[in-house]
Amino acid sequence: MSNSVRENSSSPTSSSVGHPHRWFILVVVLMAEVMDLLDGTIVNIAAPAIQGDLGASSTALQWIVGGYPLAIAVGLITGGRLGDLHGRKRMFLLGCAGFTFASLLCAVAPSTGTLIAARLLQGALGAAMLPQGFGLMRDVFPPEEIGKAFGLFGPVIGSAAVFGPIIGGGLVDLDLLGTGWRLVFLVNLPVGLTATYLGWRLLPDVRDGHAQRLDLLGTAIITAGSLLVVYPLIQGRELDWPAWTFASVAAGIALFVVFGLQQRARDRAGHDPLVTPSVFAQRGFSAGLAVAAVFFAGMIGSLLALTLYLQIGEGFSAIHAGLTLIPSSVGLVVGAGLSGGFLGPRFGRIVLQAGAVVALGGWLLVILALHGDSTLSAGQLVPGLLVQGLGIGLIVAPMFDIILAAVTDPETGSASGVLNAAQQLAGAVGVAVLGTIFFTAAEAGDFATALSHTLWVTVGMLAAVLLLSPLLPRFARPPAAEVRAAPAA
Repeated sequence: MSNSVRENSSSPTSSSVGHPHRWFILVVVLMAEVMDLLDGTIVNIAAPAIQGDLGASSTALQWIVGGYPLAIAVGLITGGRLGDLHGRKRMFLLGCAGFTFASLLCAVAPSTGTLIAARLLQGALGAAMLPQGFGLMRDVFPPEEIGKAFGLFGPVIGSAAVFGPIIGGGLVDLDLLGTGWRLVFLVNLPVGLTATYLGWRLLPDVRDGHAQRLDLLGTAIITAGSLLVVYPLIQGRELDWPAWTFASVAAGIALFVVFGLQQRARDRAGHDPLVTPSVFAQRGFSAGLAVAAVFFAGMIGSLLALTLYLQIGEGFSAIHAGLTLIPSSVGLVVGAGLSGGFLGPRFGRIVLQAGAVVALGGWLLVILALHGDSTLSAGQLVPGLLVQGLGIGLIVAPMFDIILAAVTDPETGSASGVLNAAQQLAGAVGVAVLGTIFFTAAEAGDFATALSHTLWVTVGMLAAVLLLSPLLPRFARPPAAEVRAAPAA
């Protein structure tokens, strides 16, 4: 296969015939996606083992878990732009090989600080890898097959969601050759090396011939703003919340505003912005951005707190904790299947609102279980986790498509990138805020009360999602537009 660069994003591979190796290319892209998803779920399960082995403080543990999505959030939009400038194949291979190497660094980390640095590096390289896959799929699949290709993401990612906690718990408890928690990072090596090799052999070298120089100033502003918000949220509890932590958060929020103004000025000057400024003028999109941020912050932060409670508070083994979370994962897959394939297209926003009510009810059932017997069994959590997972699935499947219905076709690509970055940043903020609430309440040794406090905040976040949801578009885009918006899903 020729490695020559085609100077535009439409190529013979995107014709009615498609690339001859397009289904193998889909496998490569899915391998990268699964690595990213598993690194979120299995590290949660491994967190108590990491804390015990390295003597990590609760704050360091929040950095180990939350630093990864923070780095992805900061670099995601820039990573997509670099693919336009330097070629998607080149950036995918750089990101995939680097992600694999960073996983090795995580596995051999001798100290907490080294592990945190390796996790940040892993997230940054993931931000270079992940955006390229969707662009490559648009390049290699013909229009009549692109929907089917993106449709395979649901079952694969759903399976990873179900089996991720089990795999993580099994790897930790297996303790192969004394590796313990380190095996959850080593498992990326065969997957990453295979994806890198197949990508080198199969991926076409495509870049956007119209792309201009990277907006370095915009990248610096959004990076600084993200760090100024997340850093004090994680470190504040350990430092007893000095005044500078509040000033830092305020400065970070101010930088987000500066970023928006800078992007508008760059767009008016005729230069390529990182984000199309007009997307924020759409009320439905801005409201959707707030809905997605609150939802994902609550979801990711609460699941971390639940995992810590099971292992530290109740003394569950890693595999026992992973198996306990299965009802939540199964409910998520069922809810997403119902919502994405049947309910979402017919009822639109109402399904998202119903999902928020169901998820809220599920967490209330978990809170009730926490205030029952002094010793909690996995079986007592099953009803609440199953209902909570079902609600989460009902929300997740149609959310991005409904939010993207608020923007015009030319704005869809930029809006998708912003939504994905906001999702990752919200995950980091959720780990920081809900993790801080959990660890603060757990200082007295009552982990059930700590989890209860954390889940009440999550219930409040779901209520906020419900209150903001009427501002969203009523329905997702028509089928033809959904294919263009598929990367966001």
